[in-house]
Amino acid sequence: MSAAHSVITIDGPAASGKSSIARLVAQRLGRTYVNTGNMYRAMTWAVLQAGVNPQDADAVRAAAADIVFESPVVEGKTEVCVSGRTPTEAELNSDPVNRAVSFIASVDEVRDRLVAEQRALAAIGPLVMEGRDIGSVVFPESPHKIYVDASEEVRASRRGAQGRADQIAERDRIDKQRKNSPLVIPAGAIVIDNSHITLDQAVDQVIAALQLS
Repeated sequence: MSAAHSVITIDGPAASGKSSIARLVAQRLGRTYVNTGNMYRAMTWAVLQAGVNPQDADAVRAAAADIVFESPVVEGKTEVCVSGRTPTEAELNSDPVNRAVSFIASVDEVRDRLVAEQRALAAIGPLVMEGRDIGSVVFPESPHKIYVDASEEVRASRRGAQGRADQIAERDRIDKQRKNSPLVIPAGAIVIDNSHITLDQAVDQVIAALQLS
């Protein structure tokens, strides 16, 4: 079995619910859960800690080149460690990171490096990996692809309920229009609309759609 065949890919836009769904799918199937969004958030957090303007691509490239990146597995999921520091959930989801992450993720060198890091994680064993380009770019040969979507209004409401200030429409625009690995529905992916179903219903739909042997 190829590395790609051992990875379930779950993609979707910000606040679509893909992280919660992917985490529970991984638990039910006994796989390691990988949140690639946190990898980009950790890189963004580290770049901001260095005092870099996230919209200055040259400065981002220079700062990112010096960051040591690791993804240890802890209790069934990968964590993110940058230059010896593991950012907290609060730091990864802070307003400055929310505002900057799409800009950092659009820098080719950052994206290429983290895609390589994500592909290397297949050596761990069977994964559930979620993000924005997992089925389209990171593991396009995977036969197990899911795309989780929800309306912009529902997604904005979810972020607000979490007390977070994501600019959903702006992040969608940046993610879909970037030249390197734009957010798309991967070829062969099964689309699940998570606007008006419960988390358990969404997880059940994903597992039923995968039809794993």
